[in-house]
Amino acid sequence: MEYKDYYKILGVPKGATDKEIKGAYRRLARKFHPDMNPGDKQAEARFKEINEANEVLSDPAKHRRYDQMGENWSYFQDAGAAGGWPRGSRVRVDVGGFGGGGGVSDFSDFFRTFFGGAGAGGPSLEDLFGHGRRPVDAEGAEVEHDVELSLEEVLRGATRTLRVAEARSSRRVEVKIPAGVRDGSRVRVAGEGGPGPRGGRRGDLYLRVRVAPHPVFERRGDDLHASVTVPLTTAVLGGEAQVPTLDGPVGIRIPAGTPVGRTFRLKGHGLPRLAGGGGRGDLMTTLSVALPARLSHREKELFEELKRLGV
Repeated sequence: MEYKDYYKILGVPKGATDKEIKGAYRRLARKFHPDMNPGDKQAEARFKEINEANEVLSDPAKHRRYDQMGENWSYFQDAGAAGGWPRGSRVRVDVGGFGGGGGVSDFSDFFRTFFGGAGAGGPSLEDLFGHGRRPVDAEGAEVEHDVELSLEEVLRGATRTLRVAEARSSRRVEVKIPAGVRDGSRVRVAGEGGPGPRGGRRGDLYLRVRVAPHPVFERRGDDLHASVTVPLTTAVLGGEAQVPTLDGPVGIRIPAGTPVGRTFRLKGHGLPRLAGGGGRGDLMTTLSVALPARLSHREKELFEELKRLGV
């Protein structure tokens, strides 16, 4: 059975926001809608494929199960090839309570096998262009707030309490922001946005995150970059140096003859990784040397001696 890459079908990356998925779907559905392409079988097939991808990626439960299944797709293929089920039989995977009524004749075998009998057909052209009748269960408006976090809050996670305006009042919403969040990312809080029309469900609340510049550290992905300054004698003869981290100073050994600009990696002293198995990034610290601003008579004599020695 052919695996359906719904992200590729809609032209969005894995991890795309609900808004990006919705926008891609509406744009493609308009382009390939049968009413816009009468008699074009290829456009009709593409429209069905687009509708199927949206059916999965726009539904939180289906979306989550699809991502989990994608990581283990080889298991399903191997099980079938090894005779784990009879040829032509239908394998039903528990997808969290959205099986049941509704025809699925327009959906692929892939969808019917792994997602059961949910959804069918597609939107009318009027619905896609916004001229149709608005459904009574339409969602409320999305609400977006900007929040600023320090690097220390990115390290540990943060909580923000926001006021969301209503028609005649406002309500307080407490939002937990996960550790490791990136600058410019959006944190979605489902069902905490504007009220839905005629009893429809609330829209979603989004927090757009801005990470404030830090006086010591520069963030690059999950890693942090900083500099450590040592006396000239430490760089030449070797010694210890204290490197600032978000967890407090950490001592490192400076080998004798370390050149200016050398970078030391302190593993696990960066920011939390939201993906890739967790853990933390690293701290990259670059060595710089503090040259004496003024030399005593004796210090000048010593440097002159080094100069004569060709050092």
